[in-house]
Amino acid sequence: MRIAIEPRPVLYFDGVCNLCERAVQFVIRQDKKKQFLFAPLTSAAGQVALQEGHISGIPAGSVVLCHRGRYHTRSAAALHSFRLLGGVWQLMFVFMLVPPFIRNAVYDHIARNRYKWFGQRAECMMPTAELRERFLE
Repeated sequence: MRIAIEPRPVLYFDGVCNLCERAVQFVIRQDKKKQFLFAPLTSAAGQVALQEGHISGIPAGSVVLCHRGRYHTRSAAALHSFRLLGGVWQLMFVFMLVPPFIRNAVYDHIARNRYKWFGQRAECMMPTAELRERFLE
């Protein structure tokens, strides 16, 4: 199964993580252009994206952003997502100046503790009928 390069940014996330679900809800609220698409990493679309992006060995809880055929993971995915949201949120992109080993150390610390701090869902979030078109399967 091959997914054509999507011109819109696609955010792949941990579907059972409460922090990730809140982050997706945040992006949905802030995405005034409705440009972002979403899919859990464990979905068929998420697995194909990981394979096509040659992404392996990413830590559990990582977020992956695919935009215009480029894949960003961990802190880079979050910061590129802020940039794409535009407005005041794009100012967060300045943190790309922080060396990746520092950014990703902070990101990984949060990812390792996300279930303990924010909890975990029994199953992946179900989008509402109005949001279903923005979720890949």
